Amino acid sequence: MADMALHPRLEALLGQRAGWRDDLDRPLMVSVLMILGIGLVMVASASVAVSGADGGGSLDLLWRQTLYLLPAGVALLVALRMPLDVLEALSPLLLLFGFFLLLLVLVPGVGREVNGATRWIPVGPVNVQAAEVARLCLLVYFAAFLQRHATVLKGSLRPLLPAGLVFAATAGLLLAQPDFGALVVLTITLATIFFIAGMPLLPFLGIAAAGAGLLTYLIVSKPYRLERMTAFRDPWSDPFDTGFQLTQSLIAVGRGEWTGVGLGNSVQKLFYLPEAHTDFLFAVLAEELGVMGMTVVIGLFSVLVWRACRIGSASIRDGNLFGGLLAFGIGVAIALQAFVNMGVNLGLLPTKGLTLPLMSYGGSSLVMTLAAIGVLLRVELERRQAARSATVRHAGGWS
Repeated sequence: MADMALHPRLEALLGQRAGWRDDLDRPLMVSVLMILGIGLVMVASASVAVSGADGGGSLDLLWRQTLYLLPAGVALLVALRMPLDVLEALSPLLLLFGFFLLLLVLVPGVGREVNGATRWIPVGPVNVQAAEVARLCLLVYFAAFLQRHATVLKGSLRPLLPAGLVFAATAGLLLAQPDFGALVVLTITLATIFFIAGMPLLPFLGIAAAGAGLLTYLIVSKPYRLERMTAFRDPWSDPFDTGFQLTQSLIAVGRGEWTGVGLGNSVQKLFYLPEAHTDFLFAVLAEELGVMGMTVVIGLFSVLVWRACRIGSASIRDGNLFGGLLAFGIGVAIALQAFVNMGVNLGLLPTKGLTLPLMSYGGSSLVMTLAAIGVLLRVELERRQAARSATVRHAGGWS
């Protein structure tokens, strides 16, 4: 009888001590791995002409992107193994680190300028994009901030003052680079987690309207931003100047039709389409793999975002607001960046310098996106372990 009573307790305890790998979100991991794999194939194809022109081999950028997977994988594992309470305690330091990078990139002689924008910090043979690192640091900070002030925020707007000051300083530093695209993604991401945390609807709508007005002003106040908006409406009116990128992208998408012209057979990547291996990788994919290829990629990103939202809602339901907000924030940021990149490539949105997460060439984006995926996996890992611990406590009448 004693053995029979003890058996469910031992079984539950052994289940709790099962390998942590069993608690990882497998649909999320599979979608991420498939996106990464397709991304490597498309970087290899889209960068052939550029790699050859730079004096290297035709697969030079592919090997670099593959090497970036090493630090990116390390970043994912570090984030995965870091307890959420430790990450929450480190949030003020992460905020300071993010500010430090955004300031450092603006220091003359330190930041590297490319196409009129100073967004990169050279570190040996690689360039670190400050905004990519700062965005994740700020998301962690604001998720921890809302964890502390969520109750007060539902009845008072006082916590918004320090949060607004931090955001205003961040926005000023991003605009100084300038990196308007990163600012838009960060703004919508933070607005989403504030709304989910319980910010009252009317003040939220008022601040959202004011933010939309400010973003509109920022667009019309700079001629090159306004030019992008007008060129996007009719790129064929000036196909060799303001509409050049978009017209070449649309030609690539049109050539792909339903099944594509075949992997490696893109014509537009041969110096017709600018930034074919970064901002316009999706257009090359559309040309070579057609609507079917685009549908697969969109489906994989949909699974990734769906899992992030499921993890976020389940974590909040279980009482982990910090982890839930992190999950929602990561999902929204990836979804928004992918949506903007694809929209630009398809002529649905004005041209913006946002890469396709996990697919476009670039080390900073790859490393920070996989670090964010590691955080996402950690949130679900802790949620499942907490659920198992609760089962153990109640197994066999334990309290």
